Amino acid sequence: MTRIAILETGRPPEALAAAHGRYPDMFRALLGADFTFEVFDVTAGALPDPDAFVGAVITGSPAGVYEDHAWIPPLLAWIRAARGRLRLVGICFGHQAMAEALGGRVEKSDRGWGVGLHTYEIAAGADPAQPALATLSIPVSHQDQVVATPPGARIIARSAFTPNAGLAYGDDALSFQCHPEFSPAFAAALVEGRRGRIAPELVDQALASLRQADDRAALGAWLRRFLAGANAVS
Repeated sequence: MTRIAILETGRPPEALAAAHGRYPDMFRALLGADFTFEVFDVTAGALPDPDAFVGAVITGSPAGVYEDHAWIPPLLAWIRAARGRLRLVGICFGHQAMAEALGGRVEKSDRGWGVGLHTYEIAAGADPAQPALATLSIPVSHQDQVVATPPGARIIARSAFTPNAGLAYGDDALSFQCHPEFSPAFAAALVEGRRGRIAPELVDQALASLRQADDRAALGAWLRRFLAGANAVS
Protein backbone atom coordinates (compact mmCIF):
# COMPACT_ATOMS: atom_id res chain seq x y z
CA MET A 1 0.00 0.00 0.00
CA THR A 2 1.03 3.61 -0.58
CA ARG A 3 2.73 5.09 2.49
CA ILE A 4 1.73 8.64 3.35
CA ALA A 5 3.15 10.81 6.15
CA ILE A 6 0.74 13.21 7.84
CA LEU A 7 2.56 16.21 9.29
CA GLU A 8 0.27 17.35 12.12
CA THR A 9 0.92 21.06 12.69
CA GLY A 10 -2.01 21.82 15.00
CA ARG A 11 -5.12 20.42 16.66
CA PRO A 12 -8.78 21.40 16.79
CA PRO A 13 -10.24 22.75 20.05
CA GLU A 14 -10.50 19.87 22.54
CA ALA A 15 -14.30 19.67 22.54
CA LEU A 16 -14.39 19.51 18.74
CA ALA A 17 -11.58 16.96 18.58
CA ALA A 18 -13.55 14.72 20.94
CA ALA A 19 -16.60 14.89 18.67
CA HIS A 20 -14.97 15.00 15.22
CA GLY A 21 -11.43 13.68 15.62
CA ARG A 22 -8.08 15.35 15.06
CA TYR A 23 -6.82 16.50 11.67
CA PRO A 24 -5.05 13.21 10.84
CA ASP A 25 -8.34 11.38 11.48
CA MET A 26 -10.07 13.70 9.03
CA PHE A 27 -7.42 13.10 6.37
CA ARG A 28 -7.65 9.33 6.84
CA ALA A 29 -11.39 9.57 6.23
CA LEU A 30 -10.93 11.85 3.20
CA LEU A 31 -8.17 9.83 1.53
CA GLY A 32 -9.46 6.34 2.29
CA ALA A 33 -8.18 2.84 2.82
CA ASP A 34 -5.82 2.58 -0.17
CA PHE A 35 -3.09 4.32 1.84
CA THR A 36 -1.21 3.59 5.04
CA PHE A 37 -0.59 6.64 7.21
CA GLU A 38 1.99 7.60 9.79
CA VAL A 39 1.43 10.76 11.84
CA PHE A 40 4.25 13.11 12.86
CA ASP A 41 3.65 15.75 15.55
CA VAL A 42 5.57 18.63 13.99
CA THR A 43 4.95 20.90 16.99
CA ALA A 44 6.88 18.38 19.11
CA GLY A 45 9.77 18.32 16.64
CA ALA A 46 8.86 15.14 14.73
CA LEU A 47 9.46 15.15 10.97
CA PRO A 48 9.53 12.18 8.56
CA ASP A 49 12.31 10.87 6.37
CA PRO A 50 11.09 11.99 2.92
CA ASP A 51 12.60 8.92 1.28
CA ALA A 52 10.50 6.57 3.44
CA PHE A 53 7.16 7.74 2.02
CA VAL A 54 5.46 8.16 -1.34
CA GLY A 55 3.71 11.32 -0.20
CA ALA A 56 3.15 13.71 2.69
CA VAL A 57 0.22 15.87 3.77
CA ILE A 58 0.87 19.01 5.85
CA THR A 59 -2.21 19.87 7.91
CA GLY A 60 -3.84 23.07 9.03
CA SER A 61 -2.85 24.86 12.23
CA PRO A 62 -3.96 27.82 14.36
CA ALA A 63 -0.40 29.13 13.99
CA GLY A 64 0.81 31.55 11.35
CA VAL A 65 3.94 30.71 9.38
CA TYR A 66 5.41 34.11 10.33
CA GLU A 67 4.97 33.49 14.08
CA ASP A 68 7.89 32.80 16.43
CA HIS A 69 7.39 29.09 17.14
CA ALA A 70 10.47 26.89 17.47
CA TRP A 71 8.96 24.15 15.25
CA ILE A 72 8.25 26.35 12.21
CA PRO A 73 11.82 26.91 10.86
CA PRO A 74 12.57 23.15 10.89
CA LEU A 75 9.29 22.50 9.06
CA LEU A 76 10.14 25.06 6.37
CA ALA A 77 13.62 23.57 6.01
CA TRP A 78 12.06 20.09 5.75
CA ILE A 79 9.76 21.26 2.94
CA ARG A 80 12.73 22.60 0.98
CA ALA A 81 14.69 19.38 1.52
CA ALA A 82 11.72 17.10 0.75
CA ARG A 83 10.66 18.89 -2.42
CA GLY A 84 11.13 16.51 -5.36
CA ARG A 85 11.69 13.43 -3.15
CA LEU A 86 8.01 12.62 -2.53
CA ARG A 87 4.58 13.98 -3.41
CA LEU A 88 3.67 16.94 -1.23
CA VAL A 89 0.19 18.20 -0.34
CA GLY A 90 -0.35 21.26 1.83
CA ILE A 91 -3.73 22.25 3.27
CA CYS A 92 -4.46 25.72 4.76
CA PHE A 93 -1.43 26.27 7.06
CA GLY A 94 0.32 23.58 4.99
CA HIS A 95 -0.46 25.58 1.82
CA GLN A 96 1.02 28.67 3.43
CA ALA A 97 4.06 26.84 4.81
CA MET A 98 4.91 25.42 1.40
CA ALA A 99 4.63 28.86 -0.19
CA GLU A 100 6.77 30.50 2.51
CA ALA A 101 9.40 27.75 2.38
CA LEU A 102 9.70 27.85 -1.40
CA GLY A 103 10.09 31.59 -1.82
CA GLY A 104 6.62 33.11 -1.49
CA ARG A 105 5.13 35.33 1.20
CA VAL A 106 2.25 34.86 3.64
CA GLU A 107 0.46 37.61 5.58
CA LYS A 108 -2.65 38.13 7.66
CA SER A 109 -5.03 39.29 4.95
CA ASP A 110 -6.71 42.68 5.04
CA ARG A 111 -9.76 40.87 3.61
CA GLY A 112 -10.38 39.43 7.09
CA TRP A 113 -11.75 36.00 7.98
CA GLY A 114 -12.53 33.47 5.31
CA VAL A 115 -15.15 31.10 6.75
CA GLY A 116 -17.96 28.92 5.49
CA LEU A 117 -18.17 27.43 2.02
CA HIS A 118 -16.02 29.20 -0.60
CA THR A 119 -16.07 28.53 -4.33
CA TYR A 120 -12.86 28.54 -6.38
CA GLU A 121 -12.25 28.67 -10.10
CA ILE A 122 -10.03 25.75 -11.12
CA ALA A 123 -7.46 26.29 -13.87
CA ALA A 124 -7.98 24.05 -16.91
CA GLY A 125 -5.30 21.38 -17.06
CA ALA A 126 -4.01 22.34 -13.63
CA ASP A 127 -2.99 18.77 -12.84
CA PRO A 128 -3.57 15.41 -14.59
CA ALA A 129 -5.38 14.12 -11.48
CA GLN A 130 -7.88 16.98 -11.20
CA PRO A 131 -11.63 16.42 -11.57
CA ALA A 132 -13.51 17.59 -14.67
CA LEU A 133 -15.00 20.58 -12.84
CA ALA A 134 -14.51 24.28 -13.52
CA THR A 135 -15.19 25.20 -9.88
CA LEU A 136 -14.93 23.58 -6.46
CA SER A 137 -16.88 24.65 -3.35
CA ILE A 138 -15.04 23.65 -0.15
CA PRO A 139 -15.17 24.68 3.55
CA VAL A 140 -12.59 27.25 4.64
CA SER A 141 -11.32 28.75 7.88
CA HIS A 142 -8.45 31.23 7.66
CA GLN A 143 -7.21 34.78 8.09
CA ASP A 144 -3.74 34.36 6.56
CA GLN A 145 -3.23 34.18 2.81
CA VAL A 146 -0.40 33.61 0.35
CA VAL A 147 0.13 37.14 -0.98
CA ALA A 148 3.15 36.41 -3.21
CA THR A 149 3.60 33.07 -4.96
CA PRO A 150 6.97 31.29 -5.06
CA PRO A 151 9.02 31.34 -8.27
CA GLY A 152 7.74 28.70 -10.68
CA ALA A 153 4.50 28.02 -8.78
CA ARG A 154 1.31 27.80 -10.88
CA ILE A 155 -1.99 29.14 -9.57
CA ILE A 156 -4.49 26.30 -9.94
CA ALA A 157 -7.37 27.61 -7.81
CA ARG A 158 -8.50 31.18 -7.21
CA SER A 159 -11.36 33.39 -6.09
CA ALA A 160 -11.86 37.10 -5.59
CA PHE A 161 -11.39 36.61 -1.85
CA THR A 162 -8.38 34.25 -2.18
CA PRO A 163 -6.46 34.91 -5.42
CA ASN A 164 -3.77 32.31 -4.60
CA ALA A 165 -6.10 29.60 -3.27
CA GLY A 166 -4.34 26.65 -4.92
CA LEU A 167 -0.74 26.25 -6.08
CA ALA A 168 1.14 23.57 -7.99
CA TYR A 169 4.90 23.09 -8.04
CA GLY A 170 6.06 21.01 -10.98
CA ASP A 171 4.17 17.71 -11.04
CA ASP A 172 4.79 16.52 -7.48
CA ALA A 173 3.52 19.21 -5.10
CA LEU A 174 0.06 20.72 -4.65
CA SER A 175 -1.43 22.95 -1.99
CA PHE A 176 -4.84 24.44 -1.23
CA GLN A 177 -6.04 27.14 1.15
CA CYS A 178 -9.38 25.35 1.69
CA HIS A 179 -10.18 22.39 3.96
CA PRO A 180 -11.52 19.36 2.03
CA GLU A 181 -10.99 17.27 5.18
CA PHE A 182 -13.51 19.38 7.17
CA SER A 183 -17.02 17.97 7.30
CA PRO A 184 -19.74 20.66 7.14
CA ALA A 185 -20.65 19.80 10.74
CA PHE A 186 -17.08 20.35 11.96
CA ALA A 187 -16.66 23.54 9.92
CA ALA A 188 -19.95 24.87 11.34
CA ALA A 189 -18.97 24.03 14.92
CA LEU A 190 -15.56 25.65 14.43
CA VAL A 191 -16.94 28.93 13.12
CA GLU A 192 -19.72 29.00 15.73
CA GLY A 193 -17.07 28.63 18.42
CA ARG A 194 -15.36 31.76 17.10
CA ARG A 195 -18.47 33.93 17.29
CA GLY A 196 -17.24 37.11 18.96
CA ARG A 197 -13.80 36.83 17.38
CA ILE A 198 -15.63 36.78 14.04
CA ALA A 199 -18.46 39.25 13.34
CA PRO A 200 -21.84 37.62 14.08
CA GLU A 201 -23.22 38.41 10.63
CA LEU A 202 -20.22 36.71 8.98
CA VAL A 203 -20.70 33.67 11.22
CA ASP A 204 -24.37 33.50 10.23
CA GLN A 205 -23.49 33.75 6.52
CA ALA A 206 -20.87 31.02 6.93
CA LEU A 207 -23.33 28.69 8.69
CA ALA A 208 -25.91 29.22 5.95
CA SER A 209 -23.33 28.48 3.23
CA LEU A 210 -22.30 25.23 4.92
CA ARG A 211 -25.82 23.89 4.48
CA GLN A 212 -25.31 23.94 0.70
CA ALA A 213 -23.81 21.11 -1.37
CA ASP A 214 -20.01 20.99 -1.46
CA ASP A 215 -17.29 19.40 -3.59
CA ARG A 216 -15.24 17.77 -0.84
CA ALA A 217 -15.56 14.37 -2.52
CA ALA A 218 -14.22 15.71 -5.82
CA LEU A 219 -11.21 17.39 -4.22
CA GLY A 220 -10.62 14.32 -2.06
CA ALA A 221 -10.54 12.15 -5.20
CA TRP A 222 -8.10 14.61 -6.80
CA LEU A 223 -5.77 14.36 -3.81
CA ARG A 224 -6.03 10.55 -3.74
CA ARG A 225 -5.05 10.29 -7.42
CA PHE A 226 -2.28 12.82 -6.98
CA LEU A 227 -0.75 11.09 -3.95
CA ALA A 228 -1.03 7.66 -5.56
CA GLY A 229 0.75 8.82 -8.72
CA ALA A 230 1.44 5.93 -11.05
CA ASN A 231 -0.52 3.66 -8.71
CA ALA A 232 -3.58 5.92 -8.92
CA VAL A 233 -6.76 4.95 -7.14
CA SER A 234 -10.26 6.24 -7.89
